[in-house]
Amino acid sequence: MTATASQRYLSTRGGSSGLSFEEVVLKGLANDGGLFIPEEIPSLPSDWRETWNTLEFSELAHRILSLYISLEEIPSDHLREILQRSYSTFREVNVTPLHTLDATQNLHLLELFHGPTFAFKDVALQFLGNLFEYFLVRRNDCKEGSQRHHLTVVGATSGDTGSAAIYGLRGKKDVSVFILHPAGRVSPIQEAQMTTVLDSNVHNLAVEGTFDDCQDMVKALFADEDINKTHKLGAVNSINWARILAQITYYFHAYFDLIRLPTFDPEKSKLRFVVPTGNFGDILAGYFAKRMGLPVDRLYIATNENDILDRFFQNGLYEKQTPNPTEPTIGLQIDGAKADPSGVRETLSPAMDILVSSNFERLLFMLSSLTKTSNKRQSDVDAAADVKKWQADLKSSGSFSVPDIVLTLAKETFSSGRVSDPETLATIKTFHSPPAATPGLEPYVLDPHSAVGIAVALRSMTEPDGQPPITHTISLATAHPAKFAGAVRLALQDVEGFDFDKDVLPTEFVGLEKKERRVRFVGAHEGLQGMRRIIREEVENEKVVENV
Repeated sequence: MTATASQRYLSTRGGSSGLSFEEVVLKGLANDGGLFIPEEIPSLPSDWRETWNTLEFSELAHRILSLYISLEEIPSDHLREILQRSYSTFREVNVTPLHTLDATQNLHLLELFHGPTFAFKDVALQFLGNLFEYFLVRRNDCKEGSQRHHLTVVGATSGDTGSAAIYGLRGKKDVSVFILHPAGRVSPIQEAQMTTVLDSNVHNLAVEGTFDDCQDMVKALFADEDINKTHKLGAVNSINWARILAQITYYFHAYFDLIRLPTFDPEKSKLRFVVPTGNFGDILAGYFAKRMGLPVDRLYIATNENDILDRFFQNGLYEKQTPNPTEPTIGLQIDGAKADPSGVRETLSPAMDILVSSNFERLLFMLSSLTKTSNKRQSDVDAAADVKKWQADLKSSGSFSVPDIVLTLAKETFSSGRVSDPETLATIKTFHSPPAATPGLEPYVLDPHSAVGIAVALRSMTEPDGQPPITHTISLATAHPAKFAGAVRLALQDVEGFDFDKDVLPTEFVGLEKKERRVRFVGAHEGLQGMRRIIREEVENEKVVENV
């Protein structure tokens, strides 16, 4: 498939197909509850290594995204301008630089936290915010009043998605953004980043419950005909295909950074990525990159104690269940919280405290389709039927199993690992204060999510086919350590001379928690009806403010 072909999209549950890129971006979630994916995964041009290897980030993104977005939808120069504007907000000129942590073990860290909110989600959400604006400006040309297309963006966050979405959409015309976060279950800095944005189109909702409760509410809103008749809903979570698409770029960018190193031989060396994983969007982007033709040997899923994905890759059973209650969870000790009856455990890596990973459905669809023997169109129909059944089983009984052929196919690309809170703390300390016996290890302060990834990366190097010097391992650093001060301070409290404010805290965070805030609490009893009422009230209040 070439860049000039007209790419179309379908639902993982079979209810819709043939949709345009604009339709799936603005719609977010399919009417049947499924997620949108491209009908075809494009192949790379034959000369991609030679012609892409010197491109700066936004131009590389332009080449990749052009394979998924037809020129008829977004002309090439328009897409280039959107991308340049999106990545001009990053503090690092290289956008997502590659940092070598341990040269002796070929261990590298892909720093994804140089955007406005210091989290990897800025890479996608700066782009998505500008994309929403582009489509709305085009749709509203020469329209006034009630004729204008107004988008009500709704998203759930376990911490970083919320602030990244808000910073990408704040102040944009014809967009209202509602972000649901679990009350008391995000870090203080994450909460402050969201709730101190006072633009009239930004609405923070602190929901009584867990991230999964927030995510379920967002899905219920998209499935609700009543609110969709009066307010055109748009998705900002990684259920929105544009987010996955934008994240594909940094896998290619990391590869080109890697091949410039003298220790990496493109003909002989193997490349592996390790991804701290919650909602499965970040690692799914890596899978798309591999399917397109990026030479990735394996993708490692790194989870915390909320290990539904790690358990799936052991036996093919996707099961919501309470993790081992006897295992110590230090995250609870920091926050003073109580274990939740839903089964979600509060850990030191809260952005990964998720039981149901929404984007996993996209992977299941693609794997199931690959196992079918009929033509592509029929394979997709059969795969959608499988996904629909699995999701129904998950809803009714809390679990489902996939056939051995699907699990075997998954294991050809994916491995997984589970990391406890004590292991997370030990990893942060090891890399901040390397033992004298490890001369190749450069001191570095990891956030707890990145530490989960590094812990799994180190384990992978003990595998016979994963050892250096042949294998290079890139672990994704998903957030700046200052966003998770409690975990970092706990890990390094006994390190002589360590000063969090001096060594870690960026100037942008100083005084943030003391700023004025705006947030609305949503009780568990309010349900879907309550959320409909809140959305309508807040959008009407926006209009009042705009007319003052």
